[in-house]
Amino acid sequence: MLGWFLFCGITDGIDGWIARRWNAQSRLGALLDPIGDKVLLSGSFLVLALDGAMERWLAVLVLGRDVLILFAAGVLLLSKKRADFPPSWWGKASTVAQICYIVALVGHLGGFLPVILPEIGKWCVLAFLAISSVGYARRVI
Repeated sequence: MLGWFLFCGITDGIDGWIARRWNAQSRLGALLDPIGDKVLLSGSFLVLALDGAMERWLAVLVLGRDVLILFAAGVLLLSKKRADFPPSWWGKASTVAQICYIVALVGHLGGFLPVILPEIGKWCVLAFLAISSVGYARRVI
């Protein structure tokens, strides 16, 4: 699982970089990429929390924020104003922190990494989660 998750995280970053570098962005890609990220990360947080490998409160915060963002994006999509709701820099940083945390946690559970790495990762996830949540809330309001 560690190798597969690491592969998914790295290729997601490369895909975004290539799209921006060669101006190969599309509306469909802009819609599907964050959904793919959320499916991968939400599923990982959910499974690891249900297994007891991570604190459930952390998974609740991460998943709760994602549900609120999806709800806000849906409301904006259905509104007459049709405002775009692209991911913010802080939101992207939050996604990277979550990917790094999952890799560190699974690496630790597999006996490859010391416990300090997932501990640091957990607090980085919380910091970026808080900052990006405030940013998204300000944009919605």
